[in-house]
Amino acid sequence: MATPSELEARIRSYVLAEVLPGEDPSQLTSTTPLVSSGLLDSIATLNFVSFLEKELDISIEAHEAGVDNFDTIERIIRLVQSKRSP
Repeated sequence: MATPSELEARIRSYVLAEVLPGEDPSQLTSTTPLVSSGLLDSIATLNFVSFLEKELDISIEAHEAGVDNFDTIERIIRLVQSKRSP
């Protein structure tokens, strides 16, 4: 199982490549708003969910893919960890 810092690195890498291509990586922190700022729209969120499910072998329900769980990298890590806990 990946550590929180490994999860953050994988998630940051995805966001920088797929959502913020060409942006300064230092501008993306674990608390940068993704959904509420409009960076992640509904299509981007669906793609992100697919990536997480495939990459981390978890299942994310539709109701879990909203601002409460996907607004920041910090919140996404918490969701992923809750899905991977026994």
